[in-house]
Amino acid sequence: MRFSISIPQLDDGVFDGAGLRSYLRRAEDLGFEGGWTLEQTVGPGPLIAPMELLAYGAACTERLRLGVAVLITSLHDPLQLASIATAVDRLSHGRLDLGVAPGGGFRQFDAFGVDGATFISSFTEGLELMKAAWSDKPEVTFHGRFRTVDDVTVTPKPVQRPHPPLWFGGHAPKALARAVRLGDAFIGAGSSTIADFADVAAGIRRELEKQDKDPARFTIAKRVYLMVDDDPGRARDRVLAGLNRIYGPRPGNADIAISGTPAQVAGAVAQVIDAGAQMVLLNPIGAGVAEDREQLERLAAEVIPQFG
Repeated sequence: MRFSISIPQLDDGVFDGAGLRSYLRRAEDLGFEGGWTLEQTVGPGPLIAPMELLAYGAACTERLRLGVAVLITSLHDPLQLASIATAVDRLSHGRLDLGVAPGGGFRQFDAFGVDGATFISSFTEGLELMKAAWSDKPEVTFHGRFRTVDDVTVTPKPVQRPHPPLWFGGHAPKALARAVRLGDAFIGAGSSTIADFADVAAGIRRELEKQDKDPARFTIAKRVYLMVDDDPGRARDRVLAGLNRIYGPRPGNADIAISGTPAQVAGAVAQVIDAGAQMVLLNPIGAGVAEDREQLERLAAEVIPQFG
């Protein structure tokens, strides 16, 4: 079983650079597969931008893979985003995992100058342009519905070829088919319940078979928001406070939170694995780096060993 860990992103005071460096190096020493960020450009959570934080993480680590799940790429310029991803991949010597998704109906498309009626088409075309920018050809020519590019030089190229692994998000049947068709892996949102993820993972497996893709070459993963505490009631309060910081108070927070003693948290993580996760992204949501570091240590010492 593979485990990754979230990278602390909350920044509502003074940025704790020393604490974050120590956290990342400790995560690497403890054997976590990767460290992951998330994107929330506009919203209640004071989160440091994910790709910039991964670039910072690249300088603090040597082996830890560095992921973002997921970027709403329909809100980004494809060539600029391709260049940013290339920078992180090169700075980390080929350790970037890039999560992508078109977004959904609640996104503030108007704030980004994106037409909500065509964002899926824009997403798909933008991803095609990004792949062209990452290709071995030094010059890119691309004629699409939304963008026209003629003989544009795009260098440097990512270390990982043909490009960094693309992790898709989503839950609708068409989104799952798109993930298998265009991506390399799938990661379930932390904002989805375990039951919802089980349905999505089953849908991904059906699409892999339908599209004749090798399931051994396509990872299914899930982010889980959690807090470990010897007092289950206090653990529940802590995880809900963390979710409120990221998403704001909302009824659904209680349905997605995993909390309790190490045994209780391990039991919930086991349900995620049984639902189809081959990699679990453990996402403690403390009030700052120090609380997340405490959770990092407890997860490594008291939860992960329960999985052999």
